[in-house]
Amino acid sequence: MRILIAEDDLASRKFLQKFLSKYGECDLVVDGLEAIEAYMLAIKENKPYDLICLDIMMPKLDGIKTLKAIRDLEIQNHISEKETVKIIMTTALSDSEYVKKAFEYGSEAYASKPIDMDKFKEVMKRLGLIGTEKQE
Repeated sequence: MRILIAEDDLASRKFLQKFLSKYGECDLVVDGLEAIEAYMLAIKENKPYDLICLDIMMPKLDGIKTLKAIRDLEIQNHISEKETVKIIMTTALSDSEYVKKAFEYGSEAYASKPIDMDKFKEVMKRLGLIGTEKQE
């Protein structure tokens, strides 16, 4: 599985990388613009991401705008609905407007910080990114 972690906070980025590296290859970026560049490069190289973890509050381009841009790029590149990348928003914010916008723009899930790894793992299973314990 290919995973992109877009997170400006070093501690959060390292934490997610340590947890998710068990499930696949992780690329790390620190803002929304880098996330879009990494996504476009992955598509160009025909090595698309399976999962993107997007922090909502990032410099240059926030997670909500980045999410919308990625979904727009999928449409422009004629990526079928079943082949779209799974996106989980991560944030310390508890503002319901952000949550609502994230789901409107096509986020599959939302994880509040500090991230509960058991819940995160359950979300990954629900999204079909990981299977049974035996496969992990």
